[in-house]
Amino acid sequence: MAKGKYKKWLEPDNLTKLEGWARDGLKDTQIADNMGINVSTLYTWKNRYSEINEALKKGKEVVDYEIENSLISTMKKHTVTTTQYKMVKKDDFKLKAEREEFMNIYKFDHPEASKNEILIATAKGVEVYEKIPIIRTVTEVDPNVSAMIFWLKARRPDVFRDQTFKKLNEANARKAIAEANISEKQLKALEEADNPDNATVVVDDISKLKELRDKNADSSTKQGD
Repeated sequence: MAKGKYKKWLEPDNLTKLEGWARDGLKDTQIADNMGINVSTLYTWKNRYSEINEALKKGKEVVDYEIENSLISTMKKHTVTTTQYKMVKKDDFKLKAEREEFMNIYKFDHPEASKNEILIATAKGVEVYEKIPIIRTVTEVDPNVSAMIFWLKARRPDVFRDQTFKKLNEANARKAIAEANISEKQLKALEEADNPDNATVVVDDISKLKELRDKNADSSTKQGD
């Protein structure tokens, strides 16, 4: 582990930096790379130093809230404003005034600059054309049904989960009960088959049938005695 290096990231400025990276949506692997450490080291620091863990957690919570708010906004009827622009050349007087202002500021910030350098910087820094809005359109947007479905399934899975899975679970439950009933009937049938009183005897001779009846009668008499 980067011994002693963690102290640098406990400083307020660096904790703010960690929070910002998390808020920008960076993953732990990317944050660790920015810190110049392995992601395993970052996990260790998060567990060991609450300041680092809280900074990352706070940043990620901001992103979660922003995404959640964005998702909620799409589930409501709202308006979207679209503006079309046209690029037009600036008026000569306006362009000259902007260039002079830029040159004065540049001279003040760069007193050692030559006249040629100032002219080049002015040419690059002052746009000749400007953007003028010509059409502004306001459009009403209906609620996003897909976003609503996603939200309801995530918030209330017991009520709004996919009915296909619900029916499948119910079918599996019925199948399990049916299989249990069948197994119980099969077991009962086997028990009855093992009971000699339930045995079925095929007799193809009347004399043998009489003999079998007499035998059963004698057996019943003995049991009665």
